[in-house]
Parts: sequence; structure tokens; C-alpha cells
Amino acid sequence: MCFNKSFIKFCLFFPLIFGNKLFAQNIAIYKIDNLTQRIFNNSDTTYVVNFWATWCKPCVAELPEFEKLHLNYSSKNVKVLLVCMDFKEELEKRVKPFIEKTKYTCEVVLLDEANGNDFINKIETSWSGAIPATLITKKNKSINDFIEKKVTYDFLVNKLY
Repeated sequence: MCFNKSFIKFCLFFPLIFGNKLFAQNIAIYKIDNLTQRIFNNSDTTYVVNFWATWCKPCVAELPEFEKLHLNYSSKNVKVLLVCMDFKEELEKRVKPFIEKTKYTCEVVLLDEANGNDFINKIETSWSGAIPATLITKKNKSINDFIEKKVTYDFLVNKLY
């Protein structure tokens, strides 16, 4: 098969010029009721829900652990959901560029709630509101784990079973 030089140049430079857009993902904006309905009402899926923000260094440092979990366990009915706690106004100028730069493939949503007192207890009554924080809802929903600190991949895997 023969290709002309223009086609070859296009194939070589297209990813360089448009590469970030190929990895862009749609980041949904959730209210707390949308989030709780999703993570607490799905009987066949274990949810690993990480609460994080772009300005939180420990949060950003642990995100690769969640990406690794997503890549290794998505075929086992384990859903990793990264819940960004940045303000809605930061979505376009901070959150989306961060996700595009890092090329994370696990699902990211932005929680649009101004008052922590309105949503923290709906996630976990013991939650102080500090991040990073992770909620793991097991398939049968009778057991939930809530971790209010930075976690590792191995720690998460151990909590799954």
C-alpha cells in the first residue's frame, strides 16, 4: 500500500496538534442528590469515590493510584469516580485543563455544592469535610468504607474485598 507524503505528515503531526483534545472528557456537574443516588443505589457495582481538588497537593498526589485502580479493575464491576471539589467557576480554567494534561481516563464529576453542611453528612456522618477523602461502597451496599486521608493503590485493592 502506498501513502503520499502529505498523508504521512498529517498522521505524524495530528496527535501533536490535537492530542490533548483526543483525551478530553466530558466532566458532568452534580448536585449531592445526583451523586448519592448514583453511588448508593447501584447493586451490581462497587464504587470507589474519591473527593479531591486541583489545589489540594495530597489529593493530586494520590490521583494516579485511582487511575491505576480504574485501569486494573473496571472489568470487575468496580467503578472509580473522581469527585472534584473545586468551585464550578473553576471547571473550564482549572479542572478541565488539569484532567486533559494528566490524561486520566476514570470518570470525573464536579460537585456543585457551596455549603459543606448540606452534603457532608449525606456521604458519611463521620466526615469532617477534609480532603482527600474516599468512599468505597461495596456491591451489596451493606458495607461502606470511608477513608479521610491519602491512600495508595494497594490499600484500595485491600479494601475492595
